[in-house]
Amino acid sequence: MTAQEPTIVATSGGHRVGGRTRVVFDALVHRAVDLSGVHGRRPRIMYVGTAAGDAEHVTARMTEAARVAGFDLTPLQLFPMPNVEDVEGSVLDHDVVWVAGGSVVNLLAVWRAHGLDRIMHRAWQAGVVLSGVSAGSICWFQGGATDSFGPRLRPVTDALGFLPYGNGVHYDSDAGRRPLIHRLVADGTLPAAHCTDDGVGLVYRGTELVEAVTEIPGRSAYLVARDGTRAVEERIEPRRLTSPGR
Repeated sequence: MTAQEPTIVATSGGHRVGGRTRVVFDALVHRAVDLSGVHGRRPRIMYVGTAAGDAEHVTARMTEAARVAGFDLTPLQLFPMPNVEDVEGSVLDHDVVWVAGGSVVNLLAVWRAHGLDRIMHRAWQAGVVLSGVSAGSICWFQGGATDSFGPRLRPVTDALGFLPYGNGVHYDSDAGRRPLIHRLVADGTLPAAHCTDDGVGLVYRGTELVEAVTEIPGRSAYLVARDGTRAVEERIEPRRLTSPGR
């Protein structure tokens, strides 16, 4: 049922507008499912919308996207209380966890209040594929750049730290993110950072980056490292994934 090694798929994508539905799962979500190794039954996806306050309309769209993709989706909601009796057992009963975007700062606070940070670590070690977009990417790293505090981007440095790097999301579509990530790496606020343009994902086995993939042609991933008192950026050419239905 589970991946052979602890696996994380950290992305700036995974969704697109559907033809008959508001949202469909794009190639990055399907790649996370493939990496789980599930076969012979419908994949089981746990959707975690904490970063968006467990917004019911978003959960409904994700549920419909899962139906179209042939997945069984269970939402894990923490507002106003957990919607399942056994949170850890429920997480471990799934093949993939997909974490939505929104406020990574609020996500971290709520997860820690409920012990979900520790549960996610145990699920990762057990072979459940951890994945997500934007806040659902940054949360797995040491930290990154966030608009959780307001329109001006600020650093977050106390993320879960499963992956010992910084993380930059929406690297091409939000002009402030690249210079802030460079500054945070250059001054040592963040360790070397792994960054993604919209539509790009990074695949980790354990804590090793093993692949960059994209559902949108022409997009890239990047490594930002410290060199003395400055940051240097290296582009990574991602492998193109086939988007279902395109």
